[in-house]
Amino acid sequence: MKNSSDKINFIIDFDSTFIRLEALDELFKISLKNNPDREELIERFEEITKKSMEGKLSFSESLSKRVELLTANRSHIETLATKLSSKVSDSVKRNKAFFKKFGENIYIISGGFAELIYPIISKYNIPEKNVYANTFLYDSKGNITGFDKTNLLSQNSGKIKLLKKLGLKGDLYVIGDGYSDYELKKAGIAHKFFAFTENIDREIVSAKADHITPSMDEFLFVNKLPMSISYPKNRIKVLLLENIHSDAIDIFKKEGYQIETAAKSLNKKELLEKIKDVSILGIRSKTHIDEEIIQNASRLISIGAFCIGTNQIDLSSALSKGIAVFNAPFSNTRSVVELALAEIIILMRNIIDKSNSLHKGIWDKSAKGSFEIRGKKIGIIGYGKIGSQLSVLAESLGMEVMYYDVIDKLALGNAKKCNTLSELLKKSDVITLHVDGNKNNSGFIGEKEFRQMKNGVIFLNLSRGHVVDLDSLVKNIKSGKIGGASIDVYPEEPSGNDEKFISELQGLPNVILTPHIGGSTEEAQKNIANFVPEKIIDFINSGNTFYSVNFPEIQLPQFQNAHRLIHIHENMPGILASINNVLAAHNINIIGQYLKTNEHVGYVITDISKKYDPQVINDLKKIKHTIKFRILY
Repeated sequence: MKNSSDKINFIIDFDSTFIRLEALDELFKISLKNNPDREELIERFEEITKKSMEGKLSFSESLSKRVELLTANRSHIETLATKLSSKVSDSVKRNKAFFKKFGENIYIISGGFAELIYPIISKYNIPEKNVYANTFLYDSKGNITGFDKTNLLSQNSGKIKLLKKLGLKGDLYVIGDGYSDYELKKAGIAHKFFAFTENIDREIVSAKADHITPSMDEFLFVNKLPMSISYPKNRIKVLLLENIHSDAIDIFKKEGYQIETAAKSLNKKELLEKIKDVSILGIRSKTHIDEEIIQNASRLISIGAFCIGTNQIDLSSALSKGIAVFNAPFSNTRSVVELALAEIIILMRNIIDKSNSLHKGIWDKSAKGSFEIRGKKIGIIGYGKIGSQLSVLAESLGMEVMYYDVIDKLALGNAKKCNTLSELLKKSDVITLHVDGNKNNSGFIGEKEFRQMKNGVIFLNLSRGHVVDLDSLVKNIKSGKIGGASIDVYPEEPSGNDEKFISELQGLPNVILTPHIGGSTEEAQKNIANFVPEKIIDFINSGNTFYSVNFPEIQLPQFQNAHRLIHIHENMPGILASINNVLAAHNINIIGQYLKTNEHVGYVITDISKKYDPQVINDLKKIKHTIKFRILY
């Protein structure tokens, strides 16, 4: 940006830039309300508009063809004017302060029609004298009969001719979405052309731009002009791996972020390269985030685990770099529980082997080895969100529920707590694992534990592959000690659907193998895809860490008419005092302040009035033991 003493004139297009749509196209639609050929005519009209915007049809020819098709009158214009008030581009609405401050230097120059523009721009402090557009011609009944063809903007290269005539002093920055906007730069009149892509991205136009600006925020940011938000959202890059549900993509896109997706996990080398400019990383269970990857992620703000478990992420390394991690602790519990119940019934009835026999043409109608689940003892190892919900449903089906957990948990219904794992193993007819995947649980169930189980026990693992010793499991299935098993997780899993799965469990009797789909229902994935992005966006926009698995949890009030300072630091004595000393030295009034700590970090959020010396930001960043600092407004 030039010095404030150097005048800059901002030339802004109206249709699909200041507002989200083409006003003339909308007027045409309104005028065709009861026309039986409406859809066909609209398609024809919009195709003419598109060709003009892309420079494939001369503007004057396009305008003539469209107005020829138009059968509108003044009442239709009044209807449209009301509609357009709600169709102003989001980032334009967000930055009213810019328009208020620079209104005299902002010119709306449009091939559209002034009658549709005046009612909108009047609310944005842009004087009517700074609006240049076409005007309609009417008959005595108020019907549109044509347009003023003497108006320069109705002609080919009309914007060029008009600006030459105006002879504006100072630099001209053009913001628009059409080819005619680019032509101002091409003709040497405009100093810079910014392709505005918030509403529509015309590739032929963007390719010619000095800078692609997906929002008004981006334009203001690159030109160091006052913005209503602290950072353009289009600069926040999101990387979503492992085929995360499309709802998450839609939520992040709606927020204005850049999105990149991959159907499977990336190997470490690929991820080390990709992560460099990523602000938000979304993964499921197969992607492993270690300290090296986190150290390489210089722009990373948050990681979303689109699942329950987070053992695939080095949480302490993320915390040490001020990266908040969020997961979905509730969103897929029902799906896992339903699968477990279904598998228990199938295994107790020996359905798998019966089905396989029938597929081979063997009719084996027999009750031998087939049991009801009613009255059987189910032992649930891990009484967390999944285990406790399974407890309730299993009891409602008539099972006697026992559970074991290393942490004291309140029993639900008539469930009975076992004081030792050994007690549960010895008593249970069905044993199901729902423990977390931390390293301490590696080999949690091995030969010793299998020996303590009843003969013919039904065994399920829907937690993590490494918590069960696979060799011991296979041995006990083959010996008949385990009467049936269902396994959803494995020590080694394919990175994607194109990789072959090989396991010693394949081909064993009365064994159900599923490809880590415990939480893979449409409902669960949709719930997760809504829950995790909302928490991440809330953290980025307001600093809330509620539901974070590694940060001090804090739920903050909304902040208005303030700037929010977010300071993440090592948990050392005196940091809060240092922050407040800096603020006091700069004579800054604190509107609100919030502090939460855990064993490793402190998290201080301070709301201050908007007017302050920018040097305070540098001083806060220099405080000893600072990990990360952000400012929100």
